[in-house]
Amino acid sequence: MSPQRPGILVPVLIGGAAAGFLSGLPVFGCLCCLWPIGGAMLSVFLLAKETPHSLTAGDGAIVGAFAGIAAAVVSALVEIPLKTMNEEFLRTVLGRLAEFTEDLPAGWETWLDQSTQPSLPLFLIGLFVSALIFAGLGALGGILGVSLFGKKPSQPAAVPDASQDPGYRQP
Repeated sequence: MSPQRPGILVPVLIGGAAAGFLSGLPVFGCLCCLWPIGGAMLSVFLLAKETPHSLTAGDGAIVGAFAGIAAAVVSALVEIPLKTMNEEFLRTVLGRLAEFTEDLPAGWETWLDQSTQPSLPLFLIGLFVSALIFAGLGALGGILGVSLFGKKPSQPAAVPDASQDPGYRQP
């Protein structure tokens, strides 16, 4: 991007936060691959509004990739409190099931405790993998966003005024 263009930080954060919030919610998370693309397109749209020049596909890819990384971070932060609620819900459902059936495997409570313990290395690995995936999808969304929003109409060439020409004769 040329130095004449405005900064990309605010559009990236807005688009990434919107995409990350929606992909972190359980109800909307099923469309998790579409949110980074949409967030990157939103980032490009916001950047194109502030930019007097047309954006290139490379500009869109960069903005989109950064928006995807921001979306991955926001999504991970949104999922932290929701994971605890999901664990409690799962524990309640399995507890109710255990009252009515003997088919649950023995020791399912310890399995649930072991599988839901927070682990910083697993969290960071998951964040890294989702950041890579979201950055790729965001780059795709940024390129799509440039094709939709990033092209400014070119300025028509100035027509010279013939009356200003010293060799001009009026008819």
